Amino acid sequence: MHHIKLIWIFFRIGMLNEMAYRVNFYVQLLQSVLNLGTAIAGLAIVFAHTDTLGGWQAVDILALLGVFMFVGGVIRLVIHPSMSQFMEDVRLGTFDYTLTKPCDAQFLASISQIRLWRLTDVFLGLGVLIAALIYKGLGIGPREAFAFAFALCTGGAIIYSFWLMLATLTFWFLRIENILVIFQSMYEAGRWPIGIYPIWLRYILTFLVPVAFAITVPAEVLSGRLTPESLITSGLLCAFLLFFSRWFWKRGIKNYAGASA
Repeated sequence: MHHIKLIWIFFRIGMLNEMAYRVNFYVQLLQSVLNLGTAIAGLAIVFAHTDTLGGWQAVDILALLGVFMFVGGVIRLVIHPSMSQFMEDVRLGTFDYTLTKPCDAQFLASISQIRLWRLTDVFLGLGVLIAALIYKGLGIGPREAFAFAFALCTGGAIIYSFWLMLATLTFWFLRIENILVIFQSMYEAGRWPIGIYPIWLRYILTFLVPVAFAITVPAEVLSGRLTPESLITSGLLCAFLLFFSRWFWKRGIKNYAGASA
């Protein structure tokens, strides 16, 4: 309950900060709608020349696009801004203030910044996902719904752990912003099924930059392509990365030399 209250407090702070610049909402909404329109136009062009892409039908890739926008919205809502703020605090030495608070520093660093208007991406992604399911006939039972929720949660945890490990590198290397830019570029590849890429790129997007587990795997549940082995692998990788990122974080804290050092 204590952590939930803290999340709500940071959410309110983020809301107050964003409300001071309300025009950002309209700019963000326009940008999100344009991105969605561009993505759908790209799908229309591709499927004007073929019925399937890597075995995926148009409605299945539309559902994948919804997952892509939803997960990307969550990343830009809290993970990206919080990790960026954390790296800036470490660089300036002001991370001391976080360490002195009576709460877990990793938790505070992970929710320190909330970009409220990024919820537009989250809701648009949900809208696209629901539209794809309606077009598909809503043929989803309790088992598929549970598998989708499980895959989405584990995929989100995998992405969070990966971001945390990248951000933790700032304890040793102060200028690592370019690494985050590279990740963002690799994440864009997730708007298409991983299976359409060459084997070497599939390997990178599955294990080195785990985009596949966050986007393709949940979408595979909805399209009926997911195997139990993939779901188990996603759960195991999630558990491993959560544990490893926590260990890596603690190692990084020991190397921190802030303004008070």
